Amino acid sequence: MSPSASEKEFTIHVVELMQSIGLVSAKAMFGGYGIFLKGLMFGLIADSVLYLKIDQETEDEFAAKGLEPFTYSKKGKEFKMSYYQAPEEVLEDSDEMYLWASKAYNAALRAASKK
Repeated sequence: MSPSASEKEFTIHVVELMQSIGLVSAKAMFGGYGIFLKGLMFGLIADSVLYLKIDQETEDEFAAKGLEPFTYSKKGKEFKMSYYQAPEEVLEDSDEMYLWASKAYNAALRAASKK
């Protein structure tokens, strides 16, 4: 299933806002988009919702704001990935996007360094 036109527009908006942290790009995958910087995926877009990479260091901050984790179902089981919904304010404020996208990218860097 390919992303809808509105999801493509949303993704372009998100990627433009994220340029303050570097040359961010989006890649269509699984009916949504992966968000990448320097080859590392640190965000994803599904159903026109932005999710950002979390780890043990940042998960509590996302959860404390009441943000939901990204989940998907497979063969009747629900799986939770290490991505949480981004705060609404990041979509309207480039400073907030810089702050939260940087947290997500740093979580991705920490995860990659463990591999």
